[in-house]
Formats: sequence, C-alpha cells, structure tokens
Amino acid sequence: MASKNSIKTYLGNSYYHIYNRGVEKRPIFHDEQDYAIFLSYLKTYLLPKDEKLLKEIISNPNAGWREKDQALKLLRLNNFDGEIALLAYSLMPNHFHFLIKQRSEMAIDKFMNSLALRYTMFFNKKYDRVGHLYQSQYKAVLVDSDEQLLYLTSYIHRNPLTKSLASQDNVLRSCLSQPSSLPEYLGQRKTEWVHPEDILTYFSKKNPQLDYKSFIEQ
Repeated sequence: MASKNSIKTYLGNSYYHIYNRGVEKRPIFHDEQDYAIFLSYLKTYLLPKDEKLLKEIISNPNAGWREKDQALKLLRLNNFDGEIALLAYSLMPNHFHFLIKQRSEMAIDKFMNSLALRYTMFFNKKYDRVGHLYQSQYKAVLVDSDEQLLYLTSYIHRNPLTKSLASQDNVLRSCLSQPSSLPEYLGQRKTEWVHPEDILTYFSKKNPQLDYKSFIEQ
C-alpha cells in the first residue's frame, strides 16, 4: 500500500507542499557544511544559468583545468529557472519542507529527483556510506486554497519550535534556530531564489498586528 502523499497529482501553475526525511528517521544534515551545500544546490538549480559565461570559461586557454571542469559540470546540470519558484523552506536535522509553485506539470518531479540524487552523492561521499539517504521518494501535497497556502508557510517556518516556549520572544527565536526562508519573510534578508512575495501580499507592511511576524508568533 502506498504511503500517504506518495501518489501525486501534478498540475501546472500550482502550489505544492513538498517534504521528505532521512531513512529510519536518521539525520540528513550533520553540520553547518551539510546545510550550506544543500542550500547551494537549491541556488544553482533555481537561479538562471549563465551558459555564455560557462562556455567562455571552457574555451578560455588561460583558465585552469579545475575551473574548466567546474564550468563543464554546471553547464551540464539541470536548471529550473522559470519552472520552479521556491516560496518557503525549512531544513531540520532529519527532514525538510518546501512550498513550491511549479509552472509545468512535471517540473517538481524533475527538480526533486535532481536535488535528491546530487545531495545523496555528496552526503554518501562525505560520510563514507552507501545506499539510500531518504526514507522513500519525496511526498507532495497539492495546495487548493488560500487558507492552506498561508497555513503551510506558518507550519514550515514554525517547524523548529520546541513544546515548552514561555513567551512570544522565544517563538521567533526558536523559529529562526534552523535554516529557513523566515528571514526573507521578516525583511531581514533578500535571496534571489526565494519568493515570499505571493504570501506577503496577504499581510500588512505598516500594521504590526497584521504583519507576517505577528502571524508566525500567533
């Protein structure tokens, strides 16, 4: 019997909650480098690929072989600029969550398979292991209402929360304790490949009681 949300309905121009966790609930991130590498892969896949520059590096007689090799790898790498928009994410030690909008029907599947394979290769090489990193194939839930869309951003950003929080100050601090897109939503950071704008249109920029920070703390 298929596990929950493993059977997916793919639609173009639609929002999806994507998530997965480590095999046997084991960690998929052990240290800061692991998080940084995973985020760098997201950046590479989601930002436009400068094919002209990469080809110039490859054909440049003064470029070193390492630089040429890296340029060749990037040139061959899949790219999802214009196909995938990442609205929100959070990375936990043994799992991750994405909120994604895809343009074409199968963009998410190609994107997630590319990301999973590449990160698994890095992780297995670094930790001298073999086999699957994730418990199963990623799960995908189609978002079918504005209420669900807003709830998901809160759910994703509040993932790091502990169960024993004494004040609202602790809520925000705990939410920010793991890598996530929450700083983009709070105006603390701007990242080209993270797109909070669709969500932030629902919130006030002037009234603190109606802004996104208040929404998260509630």
